[in-house]
Amino acid sequence: MSESAAPQADAQGRPSAGASLVHNLTEEAARRGKSRDLKTLSRLLPFARAHMGDAILSVVFLFGSTAATLGLSGAVRLLVDNLTTAQAAQVDRWFLLLGAVALALGIATALRYFFVTKLGERVVADLRKAAYGHILTLDPSFFLSVRTGEVLSRLTTDIQIVETLLATSISVALRNLVMLIGALILLVWVSPTLTGLVLAGFPLVLAPLFLFGRRVRKLTTSTQDRFAAAVGYAGETLDGLETVQAFGRERAAASRFGEAVEDAFATSLRRITARAVMTALVIALVFGGVVGVFWLGVHAGLRGEMSWGALFQFAFLSVLAAGSVGALGETWGDLQKAAGAMERIGELMDARPRIAAPAVPVPLPSPSRGEIAFEDVVFAYPGRPDLPALDGFTLQVRPGERVALVGPSGAGKSTVFRLLLRFYDPQSGAVRLDGVDLRAADPVEVRRRMALVAQDSPLFSGSALENIRFGREDADLDDVRAAARAAQAGFLDALPEGYQTRLGERARTLSGGERQRLAIARALVREAPILLLDEATSALDAENERLVQAALDTAMAGRTTLVIAHRLATVLKADRIVVMEAGKAVEQGTHDELVAKGGLYARLAALQFGT
Repeated sequence: MSESAAPQADAQGRPSAGASLVHNLTEEAARRGKSRDLKTLSRLLPFARAHMGDAILSVVFLFGSTAATLGLSGAVRLLVDNLTTAQAAQVDRWFLLLGAVALALGIATALRYFFVTKLGERVVADLRKAAYGHILTLDPSFFLSVRTGEVLSRLTTDIQIVETLLATSISVALRNLVMLIGALILLVWVSPTLTGLVLAGFPLVLAPLFLFGRRVRKLTTSTQDRFAAAVGYAGETLDGLETVQAFGRERAAASRFGEAVEDAFATSLRRITARAVMTALVIALVFGGVVGVFWLGVHAGLRGEMSWGALFQFAFLSVLAAGSVGALGETWGDLQKAAGAMERIGELMDARPRIAAPAVPVPLPSPSRGEIAFEDVVFAYPGRPDLPALDGFTLQVRPGERVALVGPSGAGKSTVFRLLLRFYDPQSGAVRLDGVDLRAADPVEVRRRMALVAQDSPLFSGSALENIRFGREDADLDDVRAAARAAQAGFLDALPEGYQTRLGERARTLSGGERQRLAIARALVREAPILLLDEATSALDAENERLVQAALDTAMAGRTTLVIAHRLATVLKADRIVVMEAGKAVEQGTHDELVAKGGLYARLAALQFGT
């Protein structure tokens, strides 16, 4: 829009790159308070419950593969116990049993992997959609404190960590947990004494998991915060790449981004070190204990207290149990890492828009009259409550009237549009559409009745047809062509593929004037009863401005129109000109009436027209 009414971050004079990039994230960390460990992962349960069929099949085949694996230990025991006395045919029978169990194990494992991985991917896909859909409901005040790059980091990197957990780590963890429980039960059956010795060493194994696991989770969250800060800064510089290059700031930008990346790497290295130490301790303790217990078992076999088949089964089960504990130690780090990522995603999902439809919204009159009223409105942007953008602003716009808002920068003109679109609510006073207070109406219904053309209207990387249809999804090709003709966008027919031509990111393959005319076509195809024009012709040359202004004159017929313009020549045909200063309407009237008054408008006109 024409005014930068919302507070902007200062890009210069910062104490240090690291401090400046993690400022917002430090505040987030302070809000997190006490560590919640793995509780944040419980937010995934509603997504999993939505696919209960896959979850049940995952559990069934999980237990099936575990039972087959444990069954191998029984087959080995039978083979060893009968090896010295059995004939060749009997030996073959025991090996066939082993082969059958192995085949069952392979089938059950494959099906377990398929359904667990499918469930994990499905949950992540639903999580992505839910997170992005929620972000789209947040109002602009949210993005005053959180940069877009940080939000994208949570949508990509953090969800990728959760995806790794659900698609891989959780499958490994569940398999090994069930395997451990089953192995311990069989170990007790084979030799309660030796199993007791195994269990006695378990506290030593679990201690590193809890001591280092909490640190891994905290460091994971910190790493992701710092990486998000780096991504946020990268997004800003890439978005303004031409400005960066024009001022020769490539080296400084790269250096600042590099510092942020190195900061994230240093934190990540601490996390990797903690996890490596945890894994080494767990594996050393587990397999050291297995060796010790197996040594005792061999001596028990030599004394005849235990059959060699039972000893082999015990050894087999001990290896399974030890391997399961070691794998759980590995996946424990993944769980902690995913918990940290899910905590950050949860913060995003917990953000609530300040602007939302009431429980029972008041319906707007149909058809719309296009009547607008600002009644003694006072509004200040979040973060600067002592500097109101509108201060006792009052304005009545009759249906079908064409009203121009003029005044110096910072007078509050664009804020009028933001309140009318209900991006914000005033602190006092009321904004009404067709007699209904906007706070009592559904914001979606309010915005459906308006079409906006901003000074720098963002376009998208799709085709020209898709960009115009963004204004009205059900517009057919004839509607799109009519809107383009009305906006003097005839250049679209000359593109290589016409309206189907891909325009590149933000339609940067078009000139500034072409982009603006495309934005005007997008607004016209909407066929809304209220038209909001914020410096809509500012990017056009004199000839195109004349043509588009003529098209807008036609489009404004029968519609309520609010026009913001700094160039007074573009508002001479307005039914009424409202002069704003310091958030107030200080003058109203036609061009000639206001010039005759000799006030602020007369001074602005004298500066622009030289009269």
